[in-house]
Amino acid sequence: MINGILNIYKEKGYTSHDVVAKLRGIVGQKKIGHTGTLDPDAEGVLPVCLGRATKLCDMLTDKNKTYETILLLGKTTDTQDISGEVLKMGDTSALTEEQVKNCICGYIGEYDQLPPMYSALKVNGKKLYELAREGKEVERKTRKVQILDIQIKEVKLPRVRMEVSCSKGTYIRTLCHDIGEELGCGGCMEQLLRTRVSCFNLKDSLKLDEVRAYREQERLAEILIPIDEMFSDKKAAIVMKKFEALAYNGNELKMSMIKLKEEPKATEFVEGEQIRLYDQAQHFIGIFVYHENERKFVVEKMFLDQEELKK
Repeated sequence: MINGILNIYKEKGYTSHDVVAKLRGIVGQKKIGHTGTLDPDAEGVLPVCLGRATKLCDMLTDKNKTYETILLLGKTTDTQDISGEVLKMGDTSALTEEQVKNCICGYIGEYDQLPPMYSALKVNGKKLYELAREGKEVERKTRKVQILDIQIKEVKLPRVRMEVSCSKGTYIRTLCHDIGEELGCGGCMEQLLRTRVSCFNLKDSLKLDEVRAYREQERLAEILIPIDEMFSDKKAAIVMKKFEALAYNGNELKMSMIKLKEEPKATEFVEGEQIRLYDQAQHFIGIFVYHENERKFVVEKMFLDQEELKK
C-alpha cells in the first residue's frame, strides 16, 4: 500500500473524480481520495491522498485556499462562470476602475454567500447541479464565508484579474457573480486557477503525466509527501517500547510513557495541545491530544496500520 499525499496539478477538462480515477490506474491501488472539488474548467492545486493518508482528506478540505481568477463584468450566466448559458448582458461603459476596485475590496472579510445551483452541495440527498440540469431551482441558505484577502492584479474593463485567499466553502464564481450584481452590470467568472491549498503550492504541483513518469521510473517516493509532514508544526514524541501496544491500540497515554523527540525550551503542554506520536522504529502512529486535568494524552486520529507493520 502506498501512503502519502501527491500535490497534483488538475488540468482543464478533468473533474476531481477523473483525477482520482486516473491515479488509481497509475499507482495501482484503489484507496485514493481528493481533498476538495475543482470544477472541470478550473485548473491548479489538488492534493490527493493515498492509502492511510485518506484519513487526511476532511482535514485538508477544511484548509484555506488561494485562487487566481478573471472576473468578466457585463455578463450573467446560469452557472456563474463563462461556460454557462447567458441570462443577461449588462452595460459596463460607465464603470470606472476606482469604482470596481472599491467594490471588490469591500468583500474582504466575512460575508453571507448563497451557494450556486450548479454545485455539488446536496439537498434532500440530491446534488444541486443535478437538480439544476433538470431545470429545477431549490431554496438554499446563505453560508458565512471568509475572504481573507483580495489582490487586484490587473484591470482591463470589463475584465479584472485578481488573487483571492479564502476560507473553505467559498465559491469564487459566486464571488464574481455577487460583485457584478453589486456593480449593477452583472458578472461571471471567466477563468480560475487554484494556486494554494494549505501548504500545497502551485510551483510544486505535478500533472498526471509527470506522476506517471515517476511511477514508471520507480521514483514515486521522491514526490510522495509523508503523512506526518502535514503536522510538522506540532511537537513530536516517541512512546516508550513497553507502552507501544497501548499506543497502537489508541489507548490513553500518561506523560511518563512518552519522550519528546527534541527537547523544547519548555516541556509543559497546554490543554488541547496536539502532538505527533511515533514508535521506537520511527513509525508515525497518529495525533494525540493533551488533557491537563488528568495529565494524559488521548488519541485524536490514528494513522498506523499494524497489519502492515507485521509484513
